[in-house]
Amino acid sequence: MRTLITGSIAYDTILVFGDRFANHILPDQVHIINLSLTTEGMRRDFGGCCGNIAYNLNLLGGNAIPMGTVGEDFAPYRDWMHSNGIDTTHVIEVEEAYTAQAFVTTDIDNNQITAFHPGAMTDASMVEAHEAEDIELAIVAPNDKQAMVHHVYHLRDSGIPFIFDPGQSLPVFTGDELIELISSANYVCVNDYECRLISDKTGFSLASIQEMAGILIVTRGAEGSDVYLDGQEIHVQTVKVSEVVDPTGCGDAYRSGLLYGLANQLDWETSAQLGSLMGGIKIEHSGTQNHSPTLEEIEGRFLDSFGKSISLS
Repeated sequence: MRTLITGSIAYDTILVFGDRFANHILPDQVHIINLSLTTEGMRRDFGGCCGNIAYNLNLLGGNAIPMGTVGEDFAPYRDWMHSNGIDTTHVIEVEEAYTAQAFVTTDIDNNQITAFHPGAMTDASMVEAHEAEDIELAIVAPNDKQAMVHHVYHLRDSGIPFIFDPGQSLPVFTGDELIELISSANYVCVNDYECRLISDKTGFSLASIQEMAGILIVTRGAEGSDVYLDGQEIHVQTVKVSEVVDPTGCGDAYRSGLLYGLANQLDWETSAQLGSLMGGIKIEHSGTQNHSPTLEEIEGRFLDSFGKSISLS
């Protein structure tokens, strides 16, 4: 099933500072900070919610169709996508712009200072969901606000089922806007903090949010995830992992499991379990697209984790 993935496409530059930020910031001088940190390590990863979800869905044998805007520096990322069998027809290059980029400096206590440049992502509304043909399922992931609104309304009006995943874009929406967007979606997927933020902005309880959404999926980090539907709550535990290396991108990996389950008519428990497994595989690796399990390995770990088999395409 051709699954449209709309959202951010970005480079993540990770810098490792071998000391504590606190040792270099004078509390009584924070109003005139002029600080230069020499970092001991650096890596540049392919990222962005759209890119991450598409990568993970294709690992599962799905057919991800990413949609978003990128800059003139996108060539290495495009080559990476092509090498992994990902269709980039609807990844559009914006002239005289950079691909969205996050610059993250981490100290030895895992404190982080991040600078984010949206770059070409600010033009994401120039590509529209109706431009992709034969789409049967979609997700609207964090992106430029206007692009997210356009995608939600087009998918709703076209009758294409989709997940609304506001994620880190949540703060830019008002309560009334969230009510309209959530009510337009077939499914809503957020983490527990984002669910509380929606509640604060709208004044609605979790039960009311679920009623608006129809089906609500809430991820809870190490506490697993919950699927709320038809008055039921399905809880899914996280999977055992060999080592917790990097949680960045685990939520995107989880969403790939949900999308695969929806595309292949799996029940909600199995879909959420597959999402949990993909998040667990991701967390064992640094970066968001540096894990590459085979279908057989995923099937084996699913059986070991949940005591039942799954057959992936």
